[in-house]
Amino acid sequence: MMADQQKERAIMKQEMLINVTQAEECRIAIIEEGVLEELYVERTSQENLVGNIYKGRVVNIEPSIQAAFVDFGVGRNGFLHISDIEPQYYRQGGLDPDKAFELTDPSKASSEGLNNGGRPTDRRRKPRMGDRPRIKPPIQDVLKRGDELLVQVIKEGFGTKGPTLSTYISIPGRYLVLMPPLGRVGVSKKIDNEKERRVLRGIMNALKPPKGVGFVVRTAGTERTKSEMARDMAYLLRLWKSIVKRMRKYSAPIDIYQESDMIIRTIRDMFTEDVGRILIDDRAAYERAKEFLELVMPKYAKRLQFYEGKEPLFHRYRLEEEIRRIHQHKVPLQGGGSIVIDTTEALVAIDVNSGSFRTEKSAEENAYQMNLIAAKEIARQLRLRDLGGVIVNDFIDMRREKYRRGVERALHDAMKRDRARTKVLRTSPFGLIEMTRQRIRPSLRKSVFRDCPTCLGTGMVKTPESVAIEVMRMLQLSVTREDIARLTITVHDEVATWINNRKRREISHFEDVSRVELHIVGQDTASPEHLAIEAWETGGQTVRFP
Repeated sequence: MMADQQKERAIMKQEMLINVTQAEECRIAIIEEGVLEELYVERTSQENLVGNIYKGRVVNIEPSIQAAFVDFGVGRNGFLHISDIEPQYYRQGGLDPDKAFELTDPSKASSEGLNNGGRPTDRRRKPRMGDRPRIKPPIQDVLKRGDELLVQVIKEGFGTKGPTLSTYISIPGRYLVLMPPLGRVGVSKKIDNEKERRVLRGIMNALKPPKGVGFVVRTAGTERTKSEMARDMAYLLRLWKSIVKRMRKYSAPIDIYQESDMIIRTIRDMFTEDVGRILIDDRAAYERAKEFLELVMPKYAKRLQFYEGKEPLFHRYRLEEEIRRIHQHKVPLQGGGSIVIDTTEALVAIDVNSGSFRTEKSAEENAYQMNLIAAKEIARQLRLRDLGGVIVNDFIDMRREKYRRGVERALHDAMKRDRARTKVLRTSPFGLIEMTRQRIRPSLRKSVFRDCPTCLGTGMVKTPESVAIEVMRMLQLSVTREDIARLTITVHDEVATWINNRKRREISHFEDVSRVELHIVGQDTASPEHLAIEAWETGGQTVRFP
C-alpha cells in the first residue's frame, strides 16, 4: 500500500483532502509532495461570520476611539472604525465625499511639501474613485445613532471583543473580486508581471463592467480567457443584484449575504492547476462540491473524486499524527535542530535551537544553514496553526551581514505562499526578526483546546509545599476567631500527606492552643491546588470562614 501511495503522490504535486466523516467538524488538508502544507478546520459549534454581509444599525458612537458599535443581528455589536467607512456614507452627515481627498491630493500640496529640488515630496498619484482618503472627518460628523449601514464582517470577535466590520464590501468569485465601492477595474498586487497585468486590464475593459461597480482580478485569474472572466463577472453581478434587492426590502438588523461553507470557499480560493486531485469522503459534500465546480470551473470537475477507501482518508495519508504534532510546543527540524513556539497574550515568540545539527563547516555557516531550514518551517507552522498578530523570531546568532540578509530573504520568500497579509522586518540589533501576520479567526489551538480549569492556561500548578503553607496560614487566621470549634480542610492527597508528615508538631500545637478540632482530608480526585475549608460552631452551626 505504501508503494501505491508514493506512486500516486509522484503523479501530482498537490492534493486537496476533505474530511467530513464527523458531522460536527470539517477538515481540509493541502499536501504537497506528501507534506502537509495547509490545514483548515471548521466546526459547526463555532461562529463563522467572516465574509458575511449584514444590514446593521448604529447603536453607539465613541468619539474617543473614532469608532461606532453596530447591531447587525447576531447578538453582539460589531466594531466599525472610521477608517473602514467608505466616503459615500459621509453624505449622511451632510459632508461632501470628494472633499475627503483634498488633503490627500498631491496637486494641492503647499510649498512646505516641496523638497530642495522644487518637486513635491509626496509623489502619490491623484486619488481615484474607491480609494480610501488618508484624512477622514470625525466619526461623530459622519454617523449618528439609528443610521443604517451595509457592513461586512472582516474579523471574528475575540474574547469580549465583538466582530470587526467594514463598509468596504468585497465578494470573491473564482477569478474576480466584486468590490462595489471601488468603481473601477484593478489587478491583484500579488500579480507582479507587468505584461500580465496589462493583458488582464485589457480583458476586463473589454468586458465593460457596469458603471459604479468595481472588480479586482485575483491571482487565480492569470492566464484565464475572456469567456472565463465573463462567466465569473456575470455570476458576481447576479449575486450583487440579489444583495441590493434584499437590502432595500428589509430593515436593519438583517443578514443580507452568507459566505459559502468552508468546502466551497477553499476550492474557490485555493484550487489551482497544481492541484491534481480533490478527494472528499462524504457523499453529500462531494455532490455539493461537484455542483460548484461544474458551474464555476467545468474543465476541472474531473479532478474531484469521492473517496471510497475503507481506511479513513487522513489515516491513509498519514496526516493524523502530523496534525497532533501541530499542537506541540516543540517542532523538530531536519538535521537535529528544533523550533519552540510560545503563544502569549501580546505576541508569538519562536526560538530556533541548533540541537545536534552539525556539519564540517564553520559554526557561523552551521548557524546559517540551520536558520534557513527554520525559516521555511516557521512559515509552514504559522499557516498550519493559523497564528496571527505580532510574531518575534529568535534565530541562532550570526555575525556576518550577508548571512542575516540571507535568512531575512528566506523567511520572506517562505511567507509568500501565505494567504494572510504578512510583513517581515529586518533583523534587529538583538538578532530578532519581527513580523506581523493577519489575524482573522482564532488560532487552531484556540479552536481545539480550552484553558485548563486547574492551571487556568498557565501550564503550571502550585507544589504540595506551597498549598500546605497556605493551609497553615489559614489555621493561624482561625486562632483569631473565637466562634470556631471545628475545622475540616479538604486538599489533594499529596498536600495532606505533606502536612501530616512535615507539620505534625505545628498541627498538634494548634489544636492544644486554639482548642479547635481539626480534620485534614485528602482527595486523590481533587486538583493539585484545591483548598476547601468548612467551619462549625460549638452548637454545630456552620460558620463562614475565612
